[in-house]
Amino acid sequence: MKNTYLAIILLMKYLLIVFALLFSACSVKNYEITQTKVIIIKTKKLKFADLGYVRNTEDSIELELFVASRAIEKISINHLICTSDGCMTKSNFNKEYLHESYPSEILQNILLADAIYGGKSREQTESGFEQKIVDEDVDIIYRVSEEETFFKDRKNKIIFKIKDTK
Repeated sequence: MKNTYLAIILLMKYLLIVFALLFSACSVKNYEITQTKVIIIKTKKLKFADLGYVRNTEDSIELELFVASRAIEKISINHLICTSDGCMTKSNFNKEYLHESYPSEILQNILLADAIYGGKSREQTESGFEQKIVDEDVDIIYRVSEEETFFKDRKNKIIFKIKDTK
């Protein structure tokens, strides 16, 4: 009887190890697009100016920041946003790193050079588009061109500048 219980426990341990290996292998992302960018970020909690990688698939994005060829921060975005401090919802990330009034998708929209705030006040330019959003919480200028993405919120002192390395 004891041998049967030991055999069952041993089998469960092996199954647990096999499932852990299978599921961890599935969580490794193979990003479809990897771009090297010059990135400038200025928020209350995050200040950065150097090279970085923006990687993405259809459903996830990763921003990896480097200083002197050493990775110092990795921000992964899918249904949660994960940093070296842990994972959190997009709205909690905005509250902690950016501004609580921002839409939950704002970081991924900036990284992918997509319109923010659902395209509000979007004006087409020769090389992309521009948005100006001003209300009681924000004073944003957001410009996207082929070479650069620029986001500045004057009211909350937040800047993102993402430029091609070409």
